[in-house]
Parts: sequence; C-alpha cells; structure tokens
Amino acid sequence: MALKVHHLRPAPGAKTAKTRVGRGEGSKGKTAGRGTKGSGARNNIPENFEGGQMPMHMRIPKLRGFKNPFRVEFQIVNLDRLGALFPEGGTKGVDDLVQAGAVRAGHPVKVLGTGEITVAVQVTADAFSTSAKDKIAAAGGSTTQL
Repeated sequence: MALKVHHLRPAPGAKTAKTRVGRGEGSKGKTAGRGTKGSGARNNIPENFEGGQMPMHMRIPKLRGFKNPFRVEFQIVNLDRLGALFPEGGTKGVDDLVQAGAVRAGHPVKVLGTGEITVAVQVTADAFSTSAKDKIAAAGGSTTQL
C-alpha cells in the first residue's frame, strides 16, 4: 500500500496541549508561573522598565545639531593632481579621472584650486571652486560644469 499525505501523523510526544495558567491549583494555577509577590507578579510595569537603573532612553546622549539629509558630498581633485595626471592637457571629464584612479565612479566631483597647473586642459566636472576656474583659465584651459 502506498503512503499518502493523510496517513502522516506527528511523532508521539511532539504535540502537547498548551499550558493553561491561572485555572486552579491543579497545575500552574495559583501564581501562574509568576512567582510570589514583587513587580514581576504584577501587571503594571512597562516592558522597558530596568529595575530602577537609569533607563536607556535617559542614558544615551541627546541629539545635538542637525544632519542635512540633502547634503551633497563631493570627491575633490586639486589642480596639482590634475597637472600630474594629465601632463599633455586636452579635454578631460569625470570618466577620465575615474580611469586615472583619482576618484571613484558614481559620486560627484569638485575641482579645487590647491597647487598650480601649467598645461591647457578643458575640464568637465560637477563643481569648481572659483580659484580653480581662474587658474585653469589662466593656463589656457576651460571649465564646463555638469
């Protein structure tokens, strides 16, 4: 005879009746597993009560200041780094900077004016500082903002 789903039964002892506490002194009746007296035997303390210890919500430091959820975090590239990476000049964009290993892909790039640049380079980036724009223009290059 083939075994079928309706022939299956749980193993003996696997299914036990739920313990009904507080239903007379036959089993778990009088104190219903709560012990005798004390706050644990009563039902009027909050579940996050810590026994008189300073509670977690009062221990942790309070929120100070403000964290702007819309802040844009730029990756920075300085002019001296641009000059070192591209000594021949030319038209360079964010993709070229990623290939050169100066920045990571997928994040906005800002060019800052630290250092000097001598080659004419046409740079395309997400942002430029004023000093970087001036120095690139003075070297014969141009800036294009994305």
